Amino acid sequence: MGEERYGEFVLVRRHGHVAELVLDRPKVMNAVSTEMARSLAAACTALGADRDARVVVLTSSSERAFCVGADLKERNSFSDADLVRQRPVARGAYTGVLELPMPVIAAVHGFALGGGFELALACDLIVADATAVVGLPEVSVGVIPGGGGTQLLPRRVGAARAAELIFTARRLEAPEAAALGLVDQLTDAGRDREEALALAERIARNSPVGLRSAKRALRLGQGLDLRAGLEVEDAAWRATAFSGDRAEGVAAFNEKRAPEWPGE
Repeated sequence: MGEERYGEFVLVRRHGHVAELVLDRPKVMNAVSTEMARSLAAACTALGADRDARVVVLTSSSERAFCVGADLKERNSFSDADLVRQRPVARGAYTGVLELPMPVIAAVHGFALGGGFELALACDLIVADATAVVGLPEVSVGVIPGGGGTQLLPRRVGAARAAELIFTARRLEAPEAAALGLVDQLTDAGRDREEALALAERIARNSPVGLRSAKRALRLGQGLDLRAGLEVEDAAWRATAFSGDRAEGVAAFNEKRAPEWPGE
């Protein structure tokens, strides 16, 4: 299992074809500072270009939290000009996770609030343990969700439910979060990382070309009418159907063996 560090607060661990992207600022429950945001974006850029990484799992080294969002102590010292300069750096962290081309799973425990929950929302699937507390409380401190929350949450739970959660700024404990679809899989306390990595391993057995193409079709098709969505799907199908992975998948099926994906 190899490790690579990006700055002081972000770590990538390798588990075969699964890459674990670790938020590693536990002393402040992974509050996202400018430096941490820059490092997270850099790690995502590297992972996006890594053809050996078939699935990414976003985890936390803090026992108490997945991520509590923006570093408000740092923000408190900012002038308006500082905030303007920092905005593209902050956005780069959230869009970095959102634009990863392979499936991404968040492993959530403890607090996942504000920008922390937005990082989870930027993933394709969210595995949460029984200690998880999620929410977008930004309007309670005079801002709005700015890491994708106003766009990603309604895509998960619908416009009216998202409006209620954002306008009230309320926090949801794990059972309600699961019932409302804010998280996808609920596990026992302390098992979120283990379960997310196990899910990632199952996904990583499949064609990397197929996985990336399926994700592209899912993402690009959101919000389109059915006819346009089917055109997106057809383009993704064509990108996969003439790949080495498709040839290997068919051959392995007929030869009754496990495929050895070329990944191209």
